[in-house]
Amino acid sequence: MLLLGLIGVFFIYSAQMARDGSQWKSQLVYLGLGSLIYLGTALLDYRIWLRYAHWVYLAGLILLVLVLIPGIGTTHGMGARRWIDVGVAFQPSEFAKIAVLFITASILTGSKLGSVADSLQVLLKLALAVGIPMLLIILEPDLGSALAIAPMVFAMLFVSNLSMRFFTGALGIFALVVGVVALDVWRYSNYMEENNLSFSRDRGAYEKHSLLPLKDYQRNRILDFAQPEKIDPMGIGWNSRQSLISVGSGGLAGKGWTEGTQAKLGYLPPAVAHNDFIFSVIAEEKGFLGSITVVGLLGVVLWNGLRIAGLARDRFGALLALGVTVLMAVHVFVNIAMTIGLMPVKGIPLPFISYGGTFVLSCCLLQGLVQSVYRFRRDT
Repeated sequence: MLLLGLIGVFFIYSAQMARDGSQWKSQLVYLGLGSLIYLGTALLDYRIWLRYAHWVYLAGLILLVLVLIPGIGTTHGMGARRWIDVGVAFQPSEFAKIAVLFITASILTGSKLGSVADSLQVLLKLALAVGIPMLLIILEPDLGSALAIAPMVFAMLFVSNLSMRFFTGALGIFALVVGVVALDVWRYSNYMEENNLSFSRDRGAYEKHSLLPLKDYQRNRILDFAQPEKIDPMGIGWNSRQSLISVGSGGLAGKGWTEGTQAKLGYLPPAVAHNDFIFSVIAEEKGFLGSITVVGLLGVVLWNGLRIAGLARDRFGALLALGVTVLMAVHVFVNIAMTIGLMPVKGIPLPFISYGGTFVLSCCLLQGLVQSVYRFRRDT
């Protein structure tokens, strides 16, 4: 974790050199605060969260509602209302992930699961508890954070001995949703072409014609992934193409720290180079060897989480450690996959490396929970 954090600071500095940015200094502060949060959480018996899980969940819901209120929630980037500014801006969706982790582990710890029919009451309770925060996060909109929650919950259900029929049904629903979204994006593409509208400039033109809660810029990202020839490479597709150039030009050992041209010359935009696309900067400047080092360190963190989940002596501890690990694995996979063109671009940062105060602090807190499960495993 410490190595990943330091790597992040060095490459945030490199990514922002052209702008004389000071984000790397802020990141050092966040890592210092995160270290204290990590130690405090690790020293606290994790079972106390079972008692207060509902209160943490309620606080998470209140923050998600507040961020949607104009004047309280602040907007950045594409107009998404994802931050609350109290002198320091923070993202309630990061706290909501932790709240959903606690409430899911709490419900599953106090319930017995078997067949879908026998577990229906528990599943309905869980669907409501998870569905409400996911919906509120989608309304911001922050589709990436909402989608990161689902695999975490399904993994926790899987180890709770729920019938495989549930997962078969869930897979079918997932395929249906993907089909509906694909149809919507296809209709969007046809609508824009038939009306001679620009994918880059006429954002929001199609939104009132669709029942899905997607923004046109989100449809553009999917379309850029599926049919890049239809999207303006100088506009919507710019980030993904510059990211591929960054990764591909790094070669085996890279161009050297601070010598990457994509971020330095602004081709990889300064607004994203130090957060969502930090892996592209690392790949260009340290090449395949540097990239595989980062992936290896992240792999150690994830493997450690799975190991501790297996060592846990009670259900709540095992569910916490597994939930944290799956949540972080989703962030790692999606972030790296989007930088190398395997997935559409999503605003999902890379744990401990991407710039961002709320995200760094939440990662430290989550890993502190895992360490707490390990520390107190013999007391249960």
